[in-house]
Amino acid sequence: MTATASKARIQRLAQVLQDTGIDAFFACTPISMGYLAGFKEYGHERFMALGINTEGQVVLICPALSVEQAKKSGLEDVRSWPDGEDPLTLFRTLASEWNLRSSILAVDDEMSARQLLEMQSVLPAALFKPGQPVIGNLTRKKDGQELAAMLKAAEIADQALAAGHKAIRIGATEAEVSEALSNEMRRLGGKPTFAIIGAGKNGAEPHHLTDDTRIKEGDVIILDFGCDVEGYQSDITRCASCGPASEEAQKVYRIVLEAHNAARSKIHPGVTPEAIDHAARQVIEQAGYGEFFMHRTGHGIGMQGHEAPFIVQGNTTPLETGECFSIEPGIYLPGKFGIRIENIVTVTETGHRSLNEEPAETLAQI
Repeated sequence: MTATASKARIQRLAQVLQDTGIDAFFACTPISMGYLAGFKEYGHERFMALGINTEGQVVLICPALSVEQAKKSGLEDVRSWPDGEDPLTLFRTLASEWNLRSSILAVDDEMSARQLLEMQSVLPAALFKPGQPVIGNLTRKKDGQELAAMLKAAEIADQALAAGHKAIRIGATEAEVSEALSNEMRRLGGKPTFAIIGAGKNGAEPHHLTDDTRIKEGDVIILDFGCDVEGYQSDITRCASCGPASEEAQKVYRIVLEAHNAARSKIHPGVTPEAIDHAARQVIEQAGYGEFFMHRTGHGIGMQGHEAPFIVQGNTTPLETGECFSIEPGIYLPGKFGIRIENIVTVTETGHRSLNEEPAETLAQI
């Protein structure tokens, strides 16, 4: 990220802070610090915080061992502490400089309880609030460079699917198929982030933990995988059967595909996420499988695999051009199989664009 891009993001964040009545934002994760300032280290058990106030001032408090990396990212006001000294001395000084004694502060949602409690001990009269609504105002709309990275990540996932299909055979394990997908994404230039395989009845668990279950003839297999390109994520789900698919599996696949397409047909600037969720859910409910679709229709994606906007009932915030999210309805039949079809899409001025290739019209039979 260029210094100009970082400065622009900092200024946009400062404006959000002013508009929302928050005095400062404190980031602590490689994702939020990386997005704002290009600094992608993680403090682990050590105190680390990137502070931004309403005037756009930026201060990094970090362990001494992170100073050089911080300076390489372009950060100018870096205040470090060596092991054995109290980092709260630096935070206390910054709080005094920025007059934060009785302020309203937003912090990364992923900040550890220990670090938050330490900050609260310094500022007992301050009000600490979740930071996701603050940073989410910036991250949810992707610019051209971000979209290019996400498109590349999606293309790598699309191309890796063939390797996953090739690994599917009677007697192969879920773990072997997962490894084949990860190896192919890596070969194609992506950094694999996950490859979840659910074969047969395991596919009826939406978040199955891939194991050494062996694939049997007739198994329906869910392949849910993605990778990282330049810090941006892909996420795709496809299904296949090992050998001929049953009539029931083919029927369920057609219903899920119809739900997927119904949801996507609703996407345009100004539509609410819950309207998109309703479109997918209505198809599945009318087909008699409503109780077997128990999760939201989609989630936002970018530098994080899951971020705003969430495509779920109750989310009435209108979508804007540049927002990216998944469309992934599914039907999960306990003891039998699961079907889920997932593409990543971005909102355009006239509707939407899929970053992934279109899903197959019929259930793939390997």
